[in-house]
Amino acid sequence: MSYRLLVAAATAGSAGLLVGALLFQYVGGLPPCPMCIWQRWPHLAAILIGVAALALPARIWAVLGAIAAAATAGIGAYHAGVEQGWWQGPTTCTAAPIGGLSTDQLLDHILNAPVIRCDDIAWSFLGLSMPAWNALLSLGLAGIWIAAFIALSRRAGS
Repeated sequence: MSYRLLVAAATAGSAGLLVGALLFQYVGGLPPCPMCIWQRWPHLAAILIGVAALALPARIWAVLGAIAAAATAGIGAYHAGVEQGWWQGPTTCTAAPIGGLSTDQLLDHILNAPVIRCDDIAWSFLGLSMPAWNALLSLGLAGIWIAAFIALSRRAGS
């Protein structure tokens, strides 16, 4: 497969995942938690990298695209683990233990609690939440970026 086709596919994949997240938010009524927002930034970076890679083909763009896709996959996997209770997430967006708090501390905790929690599964399909799907699909996108790197390397070596 050609470098340009692979880059276009990876770029379109990140754009599709980002558009999907925005549709879930604005059409589906599922507001994102902070960790959901974190997963969007590497997709935006991958889209910009893809545009640059199509305009100025160079292996560095494929490397940067793979890093961006791997970054959002890592954040998605971490977020999915938080949702499943495998590990604790950031205290700013997960349920914090409230035992041993005074009445004033408890009231302050309630009043300052974030509306959207990172440890709640807002939506799932086939047993996987949105962050888990993002992790899997983004790993695939990282693989496409790596294939683009290999394709350009082979072309440069010919």
